[in-house]
Amino acid sequence: MGGVGSTEPQRSGGVGSAGPGADNNADDNLQEEQVEETVDVEALAKERDEYLDALQRLKAEFDNYRKRVARDQQELAARAHERLVKELVPILDDLERALAHEGDLEDGVRLIHRQFSDALAKEGLTEVSTDGKFDPHTQEALLSQPSESEEGTVIQVLQKGYRLGDRVLRPARVVISAGSNG
Repeated sequence: MGGVGSTEPQRSGGVGSAGPGADNNADDNLQEEQVEETVDVEALAKERDEYLDALQRLKAEFDNYRKRVARDQQELAARAHERLVKELVPILDDLERALAHEGDLEDGVRLIHRQFSDALAKEGLTEVSTDGKFDPHTQEALLSQPSESEEGTVIQVLQKGYRLGDRVLRPARVVISAGSNG
């Protein structure tokens, strides 16, 4: 039985054979590895989901922060405009009174000019200095004319310049000396 050419399955019980229980041990080991891999995959999926949730929450918080900052900036700008307009309304009232008054118009305009200048000075507006040498950072030279003054000296202001804080809003437009001809 079980010889060469036989159709019966051969049972090996010789050297190098683990015997009939070896197949069961290999199956058990394979199942344990598959269970461990399944547990590892499940743990990784859970960790991934936690990170994704944290990331989505962080993104939502950042979007809310960005919207809040934009809204705060708009409110701040609106309050600044409101404050400036409140400063200018009395000047508008004075202009209307000056136009309605048939007396000395020049005095009314001087009063309004002074009020307007004071309101802008409260906001930090100052005139650009035009005394002495030409300063290309705060002045714009429109003409250069021969004169008795030293070359590069401001000899005439065509339009005043203004600063708001440390920034130049509008440069002073000036005529500078080209020196003497001769």
